[in-house]
Amino acid sequence: MNAQTQSFMLQGSAGTLECKLDLPPVTAPRGIALIAHPHPLYGGTMDNKVVQTLARAFITLGYASARMNFRGVGESGGMHDEGRGETDDMAQLHEHMSAQYPGLPVALSGFSFGTFVQAQLQKRLEHQGRPAERLVLVGCAAGKWALPEVPANTVLIHGEQDDTIPLADVLDWARPQDLPVVVVPGADHFFHRKLHHIKQWVIDLWSH
Repeated sequence: MNAQTQSFMLQGSAGTLECKLDLPPVTAPRGIALIAHPHPLYGGTMDNKVVQTLARAFITLGYASARMNFRGVGESGGMHDEGRGETDDMAQLHEHMSAQYPGLPVALSGFSFGTFVQAQLQKRLEHQGRPAERLVLVGCAAGKWALPEVPANTVLIHGEQDDTIPLADVLDWARPQDLPVVVVPGADHFFHRKLHHIKQWVIDLWSH
């Protein structure tokens, strides 16, 4: 993403995992952000533009932003596991980053398939008594996968003209939870020419 991006490999349950880390300039991180990419079988990688936009937003907020290629993508070993193994892998990244930056709060963020992974991980962390500080879900995979309920302070951002995950499906999932949804007018699933809205909304909503 920039000249300061650090690449590293992590050992996962199905093989090594290719990861990247971006740090906020000058100041020590105030938190950790873990960002999950879209579906591996449809070209999703950690270098996806929405994923990178989320990383930039969290860097601006002062968070150390880490992302990985899920199993079977890029240099990551293993094969796609329909979200189960990917949640395990993200949990492994969570453990690694928490050890590198002990005591810092952790934010979970994802795009499309990545929202399913992060919602699953949040449930796991809740059961362990150490939930993430907050979730940011962009292009939420409601209706595609069985997303669990998420905390009330979750940030949901969706494109008005998303034809991969229809806005109506997201609203049907959010409504029983009384979750607000930020709708970006004219945006498709990949937020073509609308990426700046994602970064701005994350930054603006983070303190609320």
